[in-house]
Amino acid sequence: MNTTRKKDDDRRLDGQIERAVFRNEENGYAVLRVKVRGHKDLITVVGTVSSANPGEWLAADGEWITDTHYGQQFKAESMRISQPDTLDGIKKFLGSGMIRGIGKEYAERLVQAFGRDVFDVIENSSAKLLKVEGIGPGRRASIRAAWAEQKGVREIMSFLFSHGVSTARAFRIYKAYGERSIELIQRDPYCLARDIHGIGFMIADGIAQKLGIAKDSELRARAGIEYVLQELTTSGHCAAPRGDLQSKAVELLEIQPEQISGALDWLVAQKRLILDEDRQGRSLVYLPKLYFAEWAFAKKLTELNFGKHPCPKIDFEKALEWVQKKTKIQLSENQCEALRLAVQAKVMVITGGPGVGKTTLVNSIIQVLSAKKLTVLLCAPTGRAAKRLSETTGLEAKTIHRLLQFNPGTGGFRHNEDNPLVGDVFIIDEASMIDQVLAYQLLQAIPQRAAVIFVGDADQLPSVGPGRVLCDIIASGAVPVVALTEIFRQAAESRIVTGAHRINHGQLPEFPEEGDKSSDLYFVEAEEAQKVIGVISKMVSESLPQRLGFNPIEDIQILTPMQRGELGARNLNQVMQGLLNPAGREIERFGMVFREGDRVMQTENDYDKDVFNGDLGRIVAIDEEQREVVVKIDDRRVKYEFRELDELVHAYAVTIHKSQGSEYPCVIIPVHTQHFVMLQRSLLYTAVTRAKKFAVLVGTRKAMGLAVSRAESRERVTTLKERLQSQK
Repeated sequence: MNTTRKKDDDRRLDGQIERAVFRNEENGYAVLRVKVRGHKDLITVVGTVSSANPGEWLAADGEWITDTHYGQQFKAESMRISQPDTLDGIKKFLGSGMIRGIGKEYAERLVQAFGRDVFDVIENSSAKLLKVEGIGPGRRASIRAAWAEQKGVREIMSFLFSHGVSTARAFRIYKAYGERSIELIQRDPYCLARDIHGIGFMIADGIAQKLGIAKDSELRARAGIEYVLQELTTSGHCAAPRGDLQSKAVELLEIQPEQISGALDWLVAQKRLILDEDRQGRSLVYLPKLYFAEWAFAKKLTELNFGKHPCPKIDFEKALEWVQKKTKIQLSENQCEALRLAVQAKVMVITGGPGVGKTTLVNSIIQVLSAKKLTVLLCAPTGRAAKRLSETTGLEAKTIHRLLQFNPGTGGFRHNEDNPLVGDVFIIDEASMIDQVLAYQLLQAIPQRAAVIFVGDADQLPSVGPGRVLCDIIASGAVPVVALTEIFRQAAESRIVTGAHRINHGQLPEFPEEGDKSSDLYFVEAEEAQKVIGVISKMVSESLPQRLGFNPIEDIQILTPMQRGELGARNLNQVMQGLLNPAGREIERFGMVFREGDRVMQTENDYDKDVFNGDLGRIVAIDEEQREVVVKIDDRRVKYEFRELDELVHAYAVTIHKSQGSEYPCVIIPVHTQHFVMLQRSLLYTAVTRAKKFAVLVGTRKAMGLAVSRAESRERVTTLKERLQSQK
C-alpha cells in the first residue's frame, strides 16, 4: 500500500506558480517555475496548459525526467490551474500585470485591505475598493472591467483548450461575443470563421467535430460554402460562378453534390448569399455586401456624372495661360485636355505610368479650381499615399477611412449618404488600390453636386481586396478617361521610370554596364536562393548605407512577391531582424518575436486605434507591467496590448501587394523562379515603381523574363463594368 502511494506521489505535483518562464500562445506549451511543498528549490514543470500566471495554484499529473540541458524537471501530462488561496499567492497573481490597473503596489494594498476576500470584493462588491488609498472611481471601474474581461477570456481559453484548439485568439472571441462566447460557439462553431480574424474554417471545423457536429450536417455544408466564397473574395473576386463554387465546396467538405446544392439554395433563400445572372448567362453567387457595393457604386457614379459642374463659367485659354505662368510649367497636349475636362466633366479618370506628369496635372487642376473658390478635397487609400499627396500638392490629404470618419457606435462611417461630406471637387489618388466595398462607401458620402476625379495607374496590381474598380470604370466607357503617355524629359533620365515602362510593354529594363555607378536601377544576378539572401543582407547592412547613405531600417524596403518560402516576406523578415535589430527588450507572441526598434506593419483595419491595413511603424517601447507595446506610426504613438499583437507583422520585407500606394527611398526586389506562381508583369511593374530614388533587382534573368512575358493578371470575377454600362 505504501509503495502504491509513493508511486502516486511521484506522478503528482501540487504547488504555487512563481513565474512562467515561457509559454507558446499557439499551442499552450509552458515552462513554469513552481514552489512545491517539501522541496527547497523551485521545481521546473513543463507541459501544455490553457493559461498560467504567477500566484496561481497548479495541480499536475505526469513524471519526473532529467533533461540533458536543464536537469530534473516534472513533465506534466495534464495540468489544472486554480485561483490562489494564500495571501502570498494572491499578491503575486494580482501583481502579475494580468489585470490592468493593478500592479505590485496596488496588489499589496488590496490584500492588506481585504485579505483572502479580495477576489469576491472585486467581482461582487467593487464599491469597497474606493476605501483603498489611490483607488478612485476611474481606477475602480478599470479594475472591475479588467477582472470581468480576464475571467471571460480564461473561461473561453479553457473551453477551446479542452477541444484541442489554440487559445491565442480567445481575447478576440471575447471582444466579439462577450459573456455569450461559449454559448454561441457551442450553438454554431462556424461563427468563429465568419467573425474572428485569424480563425479560419479549418479551426472552426475541428471544434465542430469535437462538439459532435456531423460531417454531412446542413450547418457544416452551409458554413463550407460561405467559407469557399469568402476565400475567393480574398483572391480579388466579387462573385463566383455557381458551378465553380459548388465543386470547390464538394472538394473541401467531401460531401454529396446534391447536399451542397441544397445548402446553397437555402443560403440564397435566407439572403445570406445572392444569386444573379450576368450578361454572358453565367449564374453568379455573391456575398451580399459585395453585390450591393457593386450595384450601389454603379448607380451613384452614374448619378454623379449627370448635372452641372460646380466650377463657374471659365475662359479656359486664359485659365491655362494663368496656371502655366504661375507654376512655370508648360503642360503637354494630353495634360491640357485633362485640365479642360476637369472643369467640365462631373466625373473623370486620369491614368498613366510613372514620369508622365500626373502630379503636375493634379497640381494645375487644384490651382485653377481653387482660384474659382471651389473647395477641393484630396484623399488616398493608404496613409503613405495620402502623405505623399499632401507633400506634392501643399494641401491636406486624408486616407479614405479618416475622411469618412469611423463611428464606433454604429460600426460604420460617420459620413455616408445621409450625412455627406462637404466639398466641391474630390480628387481620389492611387485609385487602382481601392477595393469595391471602400469605393462604394466613399462614393455614397460624396454630395450629388460635387465633381469627382479618379487618379491612378491602371497597369499596377489591382486592389488587395475584392474588385478592380479603376480598370472596370475605364473599361465601361461610362465616364471620360485621359491616359497620360508622354514621359517627360527629366523623368526619362531615370532608369526606374524607363525600366517600368519597358516592363509594362513586355520588355526587360535596360540595366547599366558593370562599374557604372550613375544609374538608379540595377540588377544583381544570383541563382541560388541562399545567395540572393546573402546579396540582399550585404546591400542592406553595408553597401547601400555606405555608398548612398540610406538608413537600413528607415529608407530601405525589401519587396517580395510572396509571404512563404526562403525568399518570402516571413523568412526575409527573420533574417533582417537578426541582422539589423538582433537584441533588446522583446516579447514573443503568436509565433513572432517583437523587439524595440523593429519595423512593423498593421495587417487589418483597427478603427479604435485609427490604424489601417498596410500602415508602417517602429516599435518604440515594450512595457511588461502594462502588458503593452507602443508603436510609432507616422507622428502618433499607438498602444497594443500583448494579446493584440497578431495585428502586427515585421516589415523589413513586405509583399509587393502590400506596398501599393507607398513610395520608399530605396527598394530591393528579389526576383527568382521560386516565386514562379506569382511572377507577372503587373507585379514587377508595381514593385519597381515603388522606388523613389534607387531600386535593385536580385535574382535570375529567367525569373525576370517570365514576369515581363506574363501580361495577364489572374482574371477577377467582377460585374461592375456591365453594371456601369447598363446604367447608361
